[in-house]
Amino acid sequence: MAVKRCIASIDVLQAAEIRIKNVFNNGLPVFMSFSGGKDSLCLAQLVVNLVQRGEVNPAQLTVQFIDEEAIFPCIEAKVKEWRKKFMLLGAKFEWFCLEVKHYNCFNELANDESFICWDSAKRDVWVRQPPSFAIRSHPQLNPRTDAYQDFLPRISSDGITITGIRTAESVQRLQNIASMTRAGNKMTARHQVFPIYDWTDKDVWRYLLCEGVDIPEIYLNLWQSGSGRGQLRVSQFFSIDTAKSLVKMNEYYPDLMDRIIRREPNAYLAALYWDSEMFGRSSRQRKELESSGPPKDYKAELLKMFGNMDVFFTTPHKRKVAEHYRNFFMSISSIAEDKDFRMIYEGLISGDPKLRTHRALYQKIYGKYIADAKKEGGLDG
Repeated sequence: MAVKRCIASIDVLQAAEIRIKNVFNNGLPVFMSFSGGKDSLCLAQLVVNLVQRGEVNPAQLTVQFIDEEAIFPCIEAKVKEWRKKFMLLGAKFEWFCLEVKHYNCFNELANDESFICWDSAKRDVWVRQPPSFAIRSHPQLNPRTDAYQDFLPRISSDGITITGIRTAESVQRLQNIASMTRAGNKMTARHQVFPIYDWTDKDVWRYLLCEGVDIPEIYLNLWQSGSGRGQLRVSQFFSIDTAKSLVKMNEYYPDLMDRIIRREPNAYLAALYWDSEMFGRSSRQRKELESSGPPKDYKAELLKMFGNMDVFFTTPHKRKVAEHYRNFFMSISSIAEDKDFRMIYEGLISGDPKLRTHRALYQKIYGKYIADAKKEGGLDG
């Protein structure tokens, strides 16, 4: 789907404030998803500023934090700071430590793609202990079955949820929000509104700087360890985005890997293979190591994998993901180049449980084909 971008007469900051005020002006309860990451910090600061200016009512607001157990210490400390700040303003703050499902990129060896946060059967190896004030159970939760994306909309159905999702984070988000606004909708079927959906990474970092918002030190550590601006994404340890950084972060948090491996023994894979195709890495060191051997025929590798689905993809979820990739491979095989086959192969090998990489590749490969065709006069502009 083509996405048309329009220039507005106001900047993204003004637009975000208008969206937030419109949500509060409905008079309904307002729920705010908060993670302690850079995007939710921007949204939180926007709301705090509006409360302090008397433009929104804090009594309507409930801030919700899903504590996924395996989080960096600085994220926990930062969320505690904001919990106090919101409560002093008169808002509610719900800190959930619940048995919800979470994808675990290390669990492939056990044929298990679900990590249970705060697993009651594994109390002795929890990465950390929950805060004393945390909510440990809820009547509307299906323990060990729900993901937090299932649970939160259920308990927030009587109001509107604002969250810091941005289209710059993924192609899927851009397309979904474009479809929603094109249909004349201002929020999702789950009553979600995205006030900063049109902010770029530069907008986020500039706003945090101008407002003097103190960010978790993990971002500075990632930057110092060589992560690019587009890679400064912080999530639960066992997500593919964070797993790539765990080995480097052990320098800043010396006991981190020990605690993680106690909780998830397969996490040793990060230490062994963090600079490999398993984690989608393409560093100079990896290129040098692989250049010494014969070049890999990625198209042939894909054909081998797709011809032996039960051998290479040993769980129902993996096979489902692989089927999407196989259909995509068949549709672009006549127009793809060697580098395209490599990207498809690495997306499949490194794991793509939510098909984010798949959607990005679809956009990239077909977008390039259409652009090249236009240049050659094969398609009308």
